[in-house]
Amino acid sequence: MDILISNSSGKPIYEQICSQMKNMILTGQLQPGDPLPSLRLLAKELRISVITTKRAYEELERDGFLQSVPGKGSFVAEKNQEFIREEHLRMAEESLQKAVQTAKIAGITEEEFIEMVNLFYQGDE
Repeated sequence: MDILISNSSGKPIYEQICSQMKNMILTGQLQPGDPLPSLRLLAKELRISVITTKRAYEELERDGFLQSVPGKGSFVAEKNQEFIREEHLRMAEESLQKAVQTAKIAGITEEEFIEMVNLFYQGDE
């Protein structure tokens, strides 16, 4: 599993693991039912504490991205379409918030910004 940990990131390591695994699930790189590495194996591969991987897995399970089966391990959960939509909405909102902040700093008017968004949105067809 290709997870990159950055010590210079402002995010805690468990959050870095969670966000990268969520992204792999949302993009289809990890499919429902796929087995995930054991807590110990992932900790060893990433050279981090088992406690950190445990916290990441617990958060992913709480958020509905994985399910743990006692004695068998952790697996990618079946996709809940409503939850997936909500997660995509949240990601879009975060990106738009950053874009609006950048636009304001650059002196881009609201009308110009909306026009740019419309052009990008229509360009994906």
